[in-house]
Amino acid sequence: MKLEEAKYSVGELIDWYKKRELVVNRDYQRSSGLWPSSAKSYFIDTVLREFPFPKVYFLERLDRPTRRPLREIVDGQQRISTLVEYADDQFALGQNAKEFAGMYFRDLDEEQQDLFYSYTVSVDVIRNADRAEILQMFRRMNAFTLPLNAAEKRHSEFFGEFKNWINAVLDDFEGLLTSWNILTSRQIVRMADAELLADIALAIQDGIVSTSPTRLVQLYKRYDEDFDARDVFDVEVRSSLGAITSHLSELHGTYATKPHVFHSLVCALIHNRFGLPRGEESTGIAPIGRFMNDADAATISVKRLAAAHEEKDLSEFGDYVTAASEGGNRAAQRAVRVYWLCRALRGEFAV
Repeated sequence: MKLEEAKYSVGELIDWYKKRELVVNRDYQRSSGLWPSSAKSYFIDTVLREFPFPKVYFLERLDRPTRRPLREIVDGQQRISTLVEYADDQFALGQNAKEFAGMYFRDLDEEQQDLFYSYTVSVDVIRNADRAEILQMFRRMNAFTLPLNAAEKRHSEFFGEFKNWINAVLDDFEGLLTSWNILTSRQIVRMADAELLADIALAIQDGIVSTSPTRLVQLYKRYDEDFDARDVFDVEVRSSLGAITSHLSELHGTYATKPHVFHSLVCALIHNRFGLPRGEESTGIAPIGRFMNDADAATISVKRLAAAHEEKDLSEFGDYVTAASEGGNRAAQRAVRVYWLCRALRGEFAV
């Protein structure tokens, strides 16, 4: 078996596909039509923005009657068929394509169309291999791959509207998570950012609850095809994250940016302004219709909680320090953290 790395333009792949010089090998590929419209749209947007996507694999052999190379798609059918369909104006891009939303290929300007056709796809070409060798190759490759964690499994299983929303929000706020060191680069690569955002969405839906992989899978499944509450989720999440970047920048580097505390901080902001389901019952605090009373007072107050957490000082904010130090994703600790953070955002500890 021989494996060679190659790079082909989208234009070349589309041309081969239409001429049937590039065909799907059904021994390795699932049936077509598995990607919903949102997944296709996000993929094409990836190409138009010149971001990379994982390499595809071809098996190349000589077609004896024509004496021309015949390339079989071993891995990458959905990606290539989506490129062909978009070039043929078979679908328009969705909301997750932002400024390209609603555009068929024909609606792109000439420069954008040229960029699409000239986009370079990384391909590993397999030659002189039989089916057993190809299967062994993938088995060996998978042997050195880390098992998917729960967040990665969700994003490999679901391609619908909720995942689309998660990706869209992270595209706009990933800088907050990285520059504030809320999550490490390794955690983000393993999709901890998607899990954090999904966990916040769970609070918007169900209130202050314990989370689990099962709960999050149910959330993805519920909104996979019809995310009718998207506008509500979008406003509450985006505005609360925007409030952090605009008014609470001094929290950067404090214990308020520990992932589990940051989750509670966002929930406190949402509860203060919008109210979480059964949030008043869980915390004993009613919403006030705004994120905070005064940004400076809120910053001072939250920093005092963060300092007590860092120093393990139980003298003044003992309940908060205990709940923050225990970490985790259990409802009881979360309710305590949200209670104290709601009060801090109202500036109650600024003096």
